[in-house]
Amino acid sequence: MRNYIRLMNWTLFATVALLILSNIVMTFAWYGHLKLQQMGISSHWPLIVVILFSWGIAFFEYSLMVPANRLGFTGNGGPFSLLQLKIIQEVITLTVFTVFVTVFFKSEQLKWNHFVSFAFLIIAVYFAFMKVE
Repeated sequence: MRNYIRLMNWTLFATVALLILSNIVMTFAWYGHLKLQQMGISSHWPLIVVILFSWGIAFFEYSLMVPANRLGFTGNGGPFSLLQLKIIQEVITLTVFTVFVTVFFKSEQLKWNHFVSFAFLIIAVYFAFMKVE
């Protein structure tokens, strides 16, 4: 029983860590090109090059996201249902994105309604993990 709990804790940690890493990579794939454009690095790139550049980064996101979902899914012995995995992923995505925006896009400002939105996300996580009989 002790080894099972230890394995579940490791699986939980590894799943969340892989989800965080994959979302960091994906945020750069989705929005990094905008920062490169602001810096004048990619402003002359044709759209197809920007798409291919982003896809190249997204490959590494998939290389982290797919193992996270396989490892974390209860159907594979992990600790999370598919719905729980998705909700965790969305909260991580918005958290990573918020950090990314505040660090790389100083013109974007967090306002009170954003904080209210985050509070509702935390409530959503609570309900997603609540035991319902």
